[in-house]
Amino acid sequence: MIPSITAFERSPDGGRGLARDMRVRWALEEVGQAYTMRLLSFKAMKEPEHLALQPFGQIPTYQEGDLALFESGAIVLHIAERHAGLLPHDMNARARAIAWIFAALTTVEPPIVEREMAIYFERSKSWYAERLPILEDRIRKRLGELSRRLGDADWLDGDFSAGDLQMISVLLRLKGTPLLEECPNLCAYVVRGETRPAYRRAFEAQLADFTAAAGR
Repeated sequence: MIPSITAFERSPDGGRGLARDMRVRWALEEVGQAYTMRLLSFKAMKEPEHLALQPFGQIPTYQEGDLALFESGAIVLHIAERHAGLLPHDMNARARAIAWIFAALTTVEPPIVEREMAIYFERSKSWYAERLPILEDRIRKRLGELSRRLGDADWLDGDFSAGDLQMISVLLRLKGTPLLEECPNLCAYVVRGETRPAYRRAFEAQLADFTAAAGR
């Protein structure tokens, strides 16, 4: 059965591929699995039908037969475990790749998202100018640690894996910022991810969805 994914009808990222459905699209493209999309308005995301799939009213969700999943990390892990291509066969290497999925989502991404939220919602606050450098220092610390771990390798642990897919997706949120540019090897790492054919197919598909929705 072909899985179905939900995504924003009109993504707030303006079609840049930063919404978390992009990670699921990319994973499916990497493993060669066809999929369908259901694009939801912000109103529809808070209605009972969607809340039955995603209790927090977010995207993406994943449905395949009688299986329904939410949270992009859980969905990508499910895809990687179900299809060859995103996790190594060696059990120890497989465990390490899964650890990098969690590292991307729970260690590297939170301070990046916190900075984004501050920029979007706290600019008018009296303490914004003092808080932003603190948030950026937290990000620099994580990026420095990640940069040292990656070194001059192409990927985090051997061949490209779901761990790299998630980590690159997280780092893309900083693309074009001095924070990422301070770590040239991480910039190159992101570019390697963006130039993968599966990434390009996923990006072009989500951009087409965004453009079609914006034209309506």
